[in-house]
Amino acid sequence: MAARPVLGIIACNRTVGVETAQAVMNRYATAAMQYADCAALIIPSLPDFMRADEVVGRLDGVLLTGTPSNVEPARYGDAGAGEGPFDPDRDRMMIELVDAVIAAQRPLFGICRGFQEINVALGGTLRRDTSTSEELLAHHAPDGVNFDGMFEHRHAVELADDGLLATAYGKAAIDVNSVHYQGVGELADGLRVEARAPDGLVEAYSARPNGAPLLAVQWHPEWATDDNADSQTYFRLLGRALRGEL
Repeated sequence: MAARPVLGIIACNRTVGVETAQAVMNRYATAAMQYADCAALIIPSLPDFMRADEVVGRLDGVLLTGTPSNVEPARYGDAGAGEGPFDPDRDRMMIELVDAVIAAQRPLFGICRGFQEINVALGGTLRRDTSTSEELLAHHAPDGVNFDGMFEHRHAVELADDGLLATAYGKAAIDVNSVHYQGVGELADGLRVEARAPDGLVEAYSARPNGAPLLAVQWHPEWATDDNADSQTYFRLLGRALRGEL
């Protein structure tokens, strides 16, 4: 039996009981392993104890996941305090990972925070008003809804003509869940817009830095993936990228 490619999935620092644990929600790992048809390893966000380049060369690609924490504003040149929670060790590890993955010519995919992280790591900025600005549609469900209800908050995104996503989905727009308080402010140089919300906010981008594919989305394709063919398509693109077919 041929060995499947191995995907590295970044972990977060999360409190479990009274201790700090390296954590990845199962839905990211299971959606990737099932629909990208790959094995997976968790990359701890412990930059004081390991370097990203020590592990990236042993992986076929990396996925930066969503998580409740936000990127610290200083990472994108904002002097404001911002709203936590923050995970500074993940911030440090993800910046190392982005650099190491691109240098190693490996695929890099991002979801939600991962989408925001890659933009920041490559020199872009974030805005923190995507659920409160009168200029934007509400990108997060109202306060008070339950956990499942957050992921039921949805809007359409328009896909860029001839983009990677439009080609894969075979249509001009898709409906996505919207579970974010922050979003792209200034898009980093070299990133191509793949999708926008009706208010113009960038919701997906792609690139080929150093020749390897990079694809990130603001929404959550790992949520209820079994019931959503478009979400499955995102992870199948990841599987093709891991195999050098994208």
